[in-house]
Amino acid sequence: MSEMITIIISRQDGPDGGTYEEEFKLPYRPNLNVISCLMEIRRNPVNAKGEHTTPVAWDMNCLEEVCGACSMVINGKPQQSCTALIDKLEQPIRLEPMRTFPIVRDLMVDRSRMFDSLKKVKAWIPVDGTYDLGPGPRMPEKRRQWAYELSKCMTCGVCLEACPNVNSKSEFIGPAALSQVRLFNAHPTGEMNKEERLEALMDEGGLLNCGNSQNCVQSCPKGIPLTTSIASLNRATALQSFKNFFGSF
Repeated sequence: MSEMITIIISRQDGPDGGTYEEEFKLPYRPNLNVISCLMEIRRNPVNAKGEHTTPVAWDMNCLEEVCGACSMVINGKPQQSCTALIDKLEQPIRLEPMRTFPIVRDLMVDRSRMFDSLKKVKAWIPVDGTYDLGPGPRMPEKRRQWAYELSKCMTCGVCLEACPNVNSKSEFIGPAALSQVRLFNAHPTGEMNKEERLEALMDEGGLLNCGNSQNCVQSCPKGIPLTTSIASLNRATALQSFKNFFGSF
């Protein structure tokens, strides 16, 4: 690898600002990741032309691929920048924001769309009161094992960025929220709101908007079986529609 790292960053000074590219060059060191390079640029914001510029804005938090905040498009692929190693990337390295979400500035985006979808499907376990309710109902071990895989979701937004059906012209809630419905419907307590969640998936922006491109499961950094969840929910909503029409059975 060359002794210098070349990084081309797509920049935007604000939500309504124009998009432009700016190139930076950094000394190469082994084991660098994209976040390390961005922190170096922030420390010394001088571009490849030797011009002083504004520090690059991006989101980050845990730096351990747990929080999901540092998602961006790296060399055309949406992924986590904290685990994107420079040694494994082709140069020049191009960094762009995820276009599925509104841009706040530079590589920073507003992921409210995804969190609003989680609210729509009530992706939580309702517990009445703050007092000690004692131990909750136990889950069968087999169910717990696959539910744990679904619980790895860190709301990074990568699956929404990869999905062609999530865009400004669609109300599709996206694969992350769909998978969370399956997770919380499997919980003995969360199951109390099962029908309500399924009804939400049968509304506009729900399952019918999924085109089954399978981009989501290929891009998920946690390897969550998103398409398996979608298939399971297709069956569950079909049964729910029969129940709505014929009554309980």
